Amino acid sequence: MKKLLFIFCFLICANAFSQILSSSVEKKTIALGEVNHIVITINNLKNEKVSAAPENELLPFHFEEVKDSISQNPDIYYRRIEFAVFEEGKFTIPELEFKVGEKVLKTIPYEIDVINTAQKTDQIKDIMNNKNVKLEATDYWELYKFYILAVIAAIALIISIVMFVKYGRKSKDSPVVATNQTLKELDSLKKKKYVESGNYRSFYVELIDISRNFIAKQYRLPADVLLTDDLIDLMKKNNTISQENERVVEDVFLRGDLVKFAKTFPDQQTMEKDFADIRDFVKRSSKDLEFENLRKDV
Repeated sequence: MKKLLFIFCFLICANAFSQILSSSVEKKTIALGEVNHIVITINNLKNEKVSAAPENELLPFHFEEVKDSISQNPDIYYRRIEFAVFEEGKFTIPELEFKVGEKVLKTIPYEIDVINTAQKTDQIKDIMNNKNVKLEATDYWELYKFYILAVIAAIALIISIVMFVKYGRKSKDSPVVATNQTLKELDSLKKKKYVESGNYRSFYVELIDISRNFIAKQYRLPADVLLTDDLIDLMKKNNTISQENERVVEDVFLRGDLVKFAKTFPDQQTMEKDFADIRDFVKRSSKDLEFENLRKDV
């Protein structure tokens, strides 16, 4: 009898001075997505630290934790976890471990039965009837502005490409560019002062080279490869260059050939006149091209 009394007193004292873990689940059967909860309580902590899985990570995979709240004071640890399951079937909440100081406490496992309460005959009703909303121009703009801007950008790009191809690409050998370039070359020749120094041979060599290149670019004639007589004959047959300009080219080119072969020695006045005539010919060339274009149109 004394032994039984001793054992009974020992158990009472052990329970009085040890931590007690308790747990409970609200429902063992729940519907899909229904919120359930489990509560874990540890009493008689005596300022011992409780270690467990962090918030929202205590329950296993299938249990979607909605809310995990923890409170603790020197004697009691309280944890309430709200959860839901979104699959049908039976799922188990296993033993959950809580470490109090150096001691490990475990809850009992729970089996949760998840059922689908929806029936095929159930009618789904809208909370509210659909409403017709009248859209303003600004609403349509907000809806479709990116498509509209993309179309506008594509059209602008196409127009830009067409304009560039048709008007924007000014060829380097276009009439205006060829004329301006040749006039610059003639100005450079004049600055060399061949006329003033009496260097007639260098003057005519460069003057005729400039003129030949100009005729080749402006009139599309092979002036840079033909002999003078052949070029003059081609100009007269081609009828692209006016008679006035033909005479200038013929006179200057023939005189230049004579100078190159030392068969004539022009004076300064003649050289200046030939330079001025070639310069005027270059400036007048645009009229030849205008007349040629009109003739082609006719």
